[in-house]
Amino acid sequence: MGTLGRAIYTVGFWIRETGQAIDRLGSSLQGSYYFKEQLSRHRTLMNVFDKAPVVDKDVFVAPSASVIGDVQVGRGSSIWYGCVLRGDVNNIVVGSGTNIQDNSLVHVAKSNLSGKVLPTIIGDNVTVGHSAVIHGCTVEDEAFVGMGATLLDGVVVEKHAMVAAGSLVRQNTRIPSGEVWAGNPAKFLRKLTDEEKAFISQSATNYTNLAQVHAAENVKSFDEIEFEKALRKKYAHKDEEYDSMLGVVREIPPELILPDNVLPDKAAKDLK
Repeated sequence: MGTLGRAIYTVGFWIRETGQAIDRLGSSLQGSYYFKEQLSRHRTLMNVFDKAPVVDKDVFVAPSASVIGDVQVGRGSSIWYGCVLRGDVNNIVVGSGTNIQDNSLVHVAKSNLSGKVLPTIIGDNVTVGHSAVIHGCTVEDEAFVGMGATLLDGVVVEKHAMVAAGSLVRQNTRIPSGEVWAGNPAKFLRKLTDEEKAFISQSATNYTNLAQVHAAENVKSFDEIEFEKALRKKYAHKDEEYDSMLGVVREIPPELILPDNVLPDKAAKDLK
């Protein structure tokens, strides 16, 4: 590198250092809200060449998630924090009302030892637990994939089937409807109960409702956050005996009340 090259490199280094210093100063001035980027450096939706994600307007994609390439996500689904859906060498389809929970990975296969072309197809009202890996396989409607489970190429999880947390499902395995599979490698454990089948459906509904709350929180402005913070401080609950002694009745303002569908215990109490 010649004298001119070294000079240009040094100037570039100074500019970058100055920019980082300004960024740190701006973050410190923003205080507790420094994480809120006005222009996010992270791209939740990203093209790969001519392949672009197609995501319904009602889908919640968390700010730290990545949906890349040939990916379709249906109405009411949610892609949670830290998830990666990478449709580069093949396509990914996620149905409606499905939740793919935090830090899960969904990828595809262009080819494998069997010579099959394997996209990843995830049906409607499916729950995929935290940190699951789904690679080149099919998960049918209202199936359940537990936390930390790994599904390898060619796996088919039929409707109302469950893969237990931490399981490894080997290539080209088919898990029949109504069965629970567990272990490494995963094997048939037992039949699903009626209560568990109902839970799978309810789990998808719960996550759809919760996603709406997170979506609303993620678009709040600084002023809205500060306003709610002041309300929480003003209407903070004290000990019930303390309040009764003072004759204080504390009402929660509507801005601080979560929807009943996010707090099922509260809804149950209201019905009594």
